[in-house]
Amino acid sequence: MNTPRTSIRLVEPDDAEALAAHLGRDAEAFARWDPERPPEFYTPAEQRSRIKSMITRHHNGEVWPGVVLADDVVIGQVTVQNILRSAWRKAELGYWIAYQYQGQGHATRAVSLAVEMMITELELHRAEAITQMDNLGSQHVLRNNGFLPCGVLRARIFTAGAWRDEILWERLLN
Repeated sequence: MNTPRTSIRLVEPDDAEALAAHLGRDAEAFARWDPERPPEFYTPAEQRSRIKSMITRHHNGEVWPGVVLADDVVIGQVTVQNILRSAWRKAELGYWIAYQYQGQGHATRAVSLAVEMMITELELHRAEAITQMDNLGSQHVLRNNGFLPCGVLRARIFTAGAWRDEILWERLLN
């Protein structure tokens, strides 16, 4: 069996259908990690609206919104967000992979590609990421990509009916 090749690229309006399908199907599996969302979030129309907003923010230099591909199939997202220039030259990295594609190395490869892009294309000095305390899979992805834990953020996010602590991760890029 051939393992699909993982790649990333900028999100496009035509990705709305695939993103909506994954997010809708995986809403229950992701409920532990994500804030509660209204039903319309899971529609292609809402995803198209989000993509349009992300593309505008990308043109303003605030974000690099990408999708993760297995061969040519959209299977998730990777986003470099809250980009700060000037004295900081840093950004936050976020990502998710559709449930059916998890555990196949796609997240690790997508984060590796995003970090490389942050170094070469965005010319950043620092990458940060955040995981919930018990999200061991995501922590494994970050460790495999050279991120180190650097602090605990107490009661940072409200998901699945409770406030959750999160770990702040960092990687110096140069």
